[in-house]
Amino acid sequence: MELRTILQPACTTCATPGSKKKVLELISNLMADQYPTLSSQAIFESLIAREKMGSTGIGNGIAIPHGRLDDIESPIAILIKCEEAIDFDAIDKKPVDILFALLVPSEQCQQHLSTLSSMAEKLSDKLILKRLRKSHDATELYQVITA
Repeated sequence: MELRTILQPACTTCATPGSKKKVLELISNLMADQYPTLSSQAIFESLIAREKMGSTGIGNGIAIPHGRLDDIESPIAILIKCEEAIDFDAIDKKPVDILFALLVPSEQCQQHLSTLSSMAEKLSDKLILKRLRKSHDATELYQVITA
């Protein structure tokens, strides 16, 4: 799947959320702002439900929070660079500063796994990760991740 089809420029941002809960709220609000038919509360609950199963902090300062919603027809994503890394209960116990959040339709389980896998692979590229961390604004972040 082409990343540009699920990640809009307006869904890419630099922020200072302060905590895991606050960044999940930020993700929920950004998605609801860009997709007005979605409820920020429903998005938040979906992300929290997944986090309760185990942290989506995959290590190396990266988290890929994700969830499923009945109210969407295709996957949507958010990319956030935290100005200050936050504790995310990551697998390596290190704080997280890059988050790629994904919501998929409830019935698209296989596509969900495929998209998560390709994003994790992209974020494991040290050059891409370095460029994301050096990005100064949302436009730069978007250009790096979609290149």
